[in-house]
Amino acid sequence: MSLVKYREKREFSKTGEPEGKEKPAAGSVYAIQKHDASHLHWDLRLEFDGVLKSWAIPKEPPTMEGEKRLAVQTEDHPVEYAKFQGEIPKGEYGAGSVEIWDSGTFRTIERTEEKLLVDIKGKKLTGPYYLVRFPNAGPKSWLFFKKKAQS
Repeated sequence: MSLVKYREKREFSKTGEPEGKEKPAAGSVYAIQKHDASHLHWDLRLEFDGVLKSWAIPKEPPTMEGEKRLAVQTEDHPVEYAKFQGEIPKGEYGAGSVEIWDSGTFRTIERTEEKLLVDIKGKKLTGPYYLVRFPNAGPKSWLFFKKKAQS
């Protein structure tokens, strides 16, 4: 639970992004932000340990079973970031437009070092979703996909 890396990369007086505070681990905030920076991507945010654990997804997030997306873990963000949208100025880290693509809450079903299963209650994404770490691809590479329904 640390926002050190997040704060080191930003000049808050220029970007309008929230500096934020680390909070007690009690929430269930879920958000995905469409971020048109140097490359268009979507940022998945899930509240754990008083911060937003974050992953960059290069393609639009999966809404149906069978769709899988690469998710690259990034630095933790403050919980307040889930409501941030706006323009990050040129020359600043993450320069480009940020808009909220989806938001809501989630419930953790399973959480290990290699796998995370959450039940998302968003406007666009709903139901159980997995984040699974790619074996032998380094600690930041994950696969994000909707859990198949039990038959």
